[in-house]
Amino acid sequence: MRQHAGTDSPAPVGTAVTWRLTGLPAPHPAERLGRAVGLRVLRIPGTGRALVLAGSVDRLRDLTFRPAAAAPVRAVTVVVAWWRPPRRGWAGTVGLLPGLRRHRVGLPRLRRGAATVRIALTTPVPLRDAVRAALPALDGSRPLPSPGSPDVTATRADLAYLPANATIITATAGGELAARDEIRAHDLVLAGPGSGDPLPAAVAGRPEQAGRPYGTVLVGSGHTVAGPDGRDLVLIDAERINPRGRLMAAYRPQAPEVMLEFARDRSGGGFRGGPASGLTLRGALAGPGLDAAAVAALRHVRAVHCRLVPGEHPAQTAGLLVQLAATGVVLHAPLLPPAVADLLDPKLRALVSEPPPTAETDAAPDDPAGAALADAALAGAGAALATEARSVRQRRAALRGHAAGLRLPGLATGGLPQLGQPPSVSAILITRRPELVAPALAAITAQTYPEMEIILGLHGIDLPEAARVALSECGRPFEVVHLAESVDFGAALGAATRRARGTLVTKFDDDDSYGVEHVWDLVLARHYSGATLVGKGAELVYLESQGVLLRRRSGISEAYGDVVAGGTMLLAKGDLEAVGGWRPVPRSVDLGLIERLRAAGATIYRTHSLGYVYHRRPAGHTWDPGEAYFVDSAYARWPGVPPDAMADEVRPPSTAAASDAAGAAARPAGRPPS
Repeated sequence: MRQHAGTDSPAPVGTAVTWRLTGLPAPHPAERLGRAVGLRVLRIPGTGRALVLAGSVDRLRDLTFRPAAAAPVRAVTVVVAWWRPPRRGWAGTVGLLPGLRRHRVGLPRLRRGAATVRIALTTPVPLRDAVRAALPALDGSRPLPSPGSPDVTATRADLAYLPANATIITATAGGELAARDEIRAHDLVLAGPGSGDPLPAAVAGRPEQAGRPYGTVLVGSGHTVAGPDGRDLVLIDAERINPRGRLMAAYRPQAPEVMLEFARDRSGGGFRGGPASGLTLRGALAGPGLDAAAVAALRHVRAVHCRLVPGEHPAQTAGLLVQLAATGVVLHAPLLPPAVADLLDPKLRALVSEPPPTAETDAAPDDPAGAALADAALAGAGAALATEARSVRQRRAALRGHAAGLRLPGLATGGLPQLGQPPSVSAILITRRPELVAPALAAITAQTYPEMEIILGLHGIDLPEAARVALSECGRPFEVVHLAESVDFGAALGAATRRARGTLVTKFDDDDSYGVEHVWDLVLARHYSGATLVGKGAELVYLESQGVLLRRRSGISEAYGDVVAGGTMLLAKGDLEAVGGWRPVPRSVDLGLIERLRAAGATIYRTHSLGYVYHRRPAGHTWDPGEAYFVDSAYARWPGVPPDAMADEVRPPSTAAASDAAGAAARPAGRPPS
């Protein structure tokens, strides 16, 4: 591809634009099985029975927007060849389905293997509905909770960004949009251009004519939907396209880097020459973009470079770029046509134009960390940290700006203005150390998350004057709860949680450091993982006595697991109360809640660890294995806290405080204490 690349020049009529990713690494053995099985639908003619074979649960999700998913079935068997439970002792169940007569779930004896879901129905339903009912038995993900949200209905099934709970009604399947007198049947209707939709011609594409039965009607195609203001909005399904499963090894300098290339040809295959090495994935801009196989391959990739970007299909091109960025791979596309750039979130647009970090440019020349990173191993850890920070910033922008589950509700006109807002969060801080109240509040009030309230529990202390001023000027709703010193820590958390009004609840610790995007990180992880509890790991540990930051191995990030750091827990208030809330014990309160959640069958997800630094002081910890415990398990160290550890766009205030009056909160990032 050499002509028109990087411009808005139109291509000849009938020209197809295809893309390919070249230089991909060899797949993992489990992924090889997934690729061999792929996604297949086998039907028994005249019986209404179907067999769905999927290499993985992610591949099973890809079926929901394929044309084959519209066909009616009376019985379906879903087989996932490579399945792993999201938690130990998993016992998922089939979701609700009209006409369900019987179902059976078969899981492997070991922790991995083939899983089967069999469903029999009294009346036919579209295959996609049966598959969606089978998914809760295999992964247990649940939608992001919200106090109010619109019902989304689509009149075309090929919109790959549709949320899992969207209703799809197509004319080809004999469907018809319902109109009800007592309640609006559809809040938000995504109609396709043309006359093939089961929507009156007078209403399709004309929101002002929609009236009560149809709510807001928007025209959507490919990767986009035209908003009420007429501007195209690029959307992705974050439940399919996300950084879940991304490997830490992908941030290392020696991790694979691949090329994204485009080609124009009337036959759809105009690439000149093959790739130099590695595997290749291909697709068409007119298609859905990335599938499960592509996302799985990108989990091992450090960066994707795209030198030339076509401009004649801006919506499809922007959709592909957004999907790549949302997987967590570092995307570098320095030359974006204006029509494509205008469709990207402004922060994402700025990030993809920058080259990926390198080992040579990671440390500033005047930074004393350069001396500490002299040997190759530590230099590689520094470069990996910079790459991970870039990945985190990029995926934030892609998900916040383009995730359909977060952006579609705000397009429903005539409803509550809060529909466009993410769910509210109550940030709970319990402290008995007056010197830490002000710096801890500074980290909470600096959060960029828009819908957040502060619940401050004073455990046997009075509110310091500096903290009172900070609360009065923070611009957020807050409540101060006075708790007797004799009250156990768990009971204190319970008392503060009773005052919480947020849909989600998160816990802050008074002596740790938080980046300004920390709460956003947790909410996004809750959205794309569907887990009951999300949090971060305590991988970054600051030893205040030495003034150094350690990075240690502590579990697997971007994966389901058994535990997260107590100072990062986020879950729905309803889920917290459903398991009995916090145990009234003086210590190990976080572990007590996790054990209750496990017993209730909840899933736990650990997102990336950046933006949270766990602090160790010389004294004052209920659990104190000694500093040697953290030093011996560390594989990298820096003087002070480098900015990349927070992965913020701006340097955040630190909640770190030493035992002395000055405290570590006043310490410049990246510098040792004086």
